[in-house]
Amino acid sequence: MPCDGPASSSRAPAFDIVERSLVVSSAGRSVPAALWLPARALGRPLVLVGHGGSGDKRSAFVTDVLPTLVGRCGFAVAAIDGPVHGERRRDAAAPLEVRDEFRRLWEQGGSVEPMIEDWLCTLETLRALPEVDADRVGYYGLSMGTAYGLPLLAACGGIRAAAIGMWGTSRVHGARLAADARQVRCPTLFSLQWDDEVFTREGQFELFDALACTDKHMLVYPGGHLNPAGRRLESIVQFLSSQLSA
Repeated sequence: MPCDGPASSSRAPAFDIVERSLVVSSAGRSVPAALWLPARALGRPLVLVGHGGSGDKRSAFVTDVLPTLVGRCGFAVAAIDGPVHGERRRDAAAPLEVRDEFRRLWEQGGSVEPMIEDWLCTLETLRALPEVDADRVGYYGLSMGTAYGLPLLAACGGIRAAAIGMWGTSRVHGARLAADARQVRCPTLFSLQWDDEVFTREGQFELFDALACTDKHMLVYPGGHLNPAGRRLESIVQFLSSQLSA
């Protein structure tokens, strides 16, 4: 059964959260990763989290899901640093500088396939852990997390559910992402901000329409290109927990 949501948290068990740092080898690259687990837990569902274009593997976008997914549901959660982010950098840069550097990298092209390899190598490492149920894996990533997440979902048939969104076909390489979306068949929740100033509604609708899965839903909230919080975040977490707890 899915874990209880915040409204009924008094009935849900509480798990202590343990964090591990990992470095995964992928095609000669060192991939910085972080894993959060319930203490003394075995065979737990795993959610991979792809952070946004100005964050890193420990940014608020990632850690906001830990109290519910790990602390209440007893899942494992893992994240890796994206290209030019976090511990992949040799310098300290402000979030907006990192975001702009990522946008230039995305426009140049060539970063998607290495990121797929990095995620697949990380997933292989995590699936070998006794704490992780290798057959119950989900993915959560918005904005940049969707830009790299959709190609991952297309390449990895073992992911059972995904929560994506806040990206569309209106920017460069949109056709490539639409083609990836046509390979996605797992249940998918797409989150759209009605007043998103970065991506057009039409481009996001096009990406949603391209998803090949028959079990797909769109979550629409007012507001701009912001991290989910409150009821919006609760809906995303509840979707993932219900799919992976089945």
